[in-house]
Amino acid sequence: MKELIFATGNLGKLKEVSKIFSNHDIKILSLKDFEDIPEIIEDGLTFEENAFIKAEVIFNLFGKPVISDDSGLSIEQLNGEPGVISARYAGENCTYEDNNNKVINALKDFPEPHKAKFVSCALYFNGNEKIISIGELNGEIIKNGSGSNGFGYDPIFIPDGFTKTLAEMTTEEKNEISHRGIAFRSLRNKLIERKIL
Repeated sequence: MKELIFATGNLGKLKEVSKIFSNHDIKILSLKDFEDIPEIIEDGLTFEENAFIKAEVIFNLFGKPVISDDSGLSIEQLNGEPGVISARYAGENCTYEDNNNKVINALKDFPEPHKAKFVSCALYFNGNEKIISIGELNGEIIKNGSGSNGFGYDPIFIPDGFTKTLAEMTTEEKNEISHRGIAFRSLRNKLIERKIL
């Protein structure tokens, strides 16, 4: 069985992406399967740059093909913020709740709806070949978070065409529409086309 390292320690992401690859003879490892992983400084200016920084570090450490992603929330009224700093928008070591509160606070003087989109760049790297896919999910930010099934900004984001937040959806429902789901399904299809999977 082939092994792919998913350059994440986020178990929510791991669960989401493992399902997408579940019909293939492949074992997805995460950073939780290894010890002494150095801190990876994601100082890229784009989602793609950050995804590649992670993939390259992990490939150089273990010599196995890596998949990685970088994703975030882009809010129209905030000129695309929080963008590449979505995970640490409220500061280093902040919680999801801290980030959500900062977004809600930043939007309080703007009229509704607060149009936003989640963007994800999924990337495969095997030492010499880099394959990239982008996924986007449009929606809007709400002021009162709802739901407990997601992570990050899921409780305050309602996708276009829906009446519930991402955090109120099942993992299956979210995978069908999520930016990460779109990006990783597209990446999986590219890997199948190239006979990597």
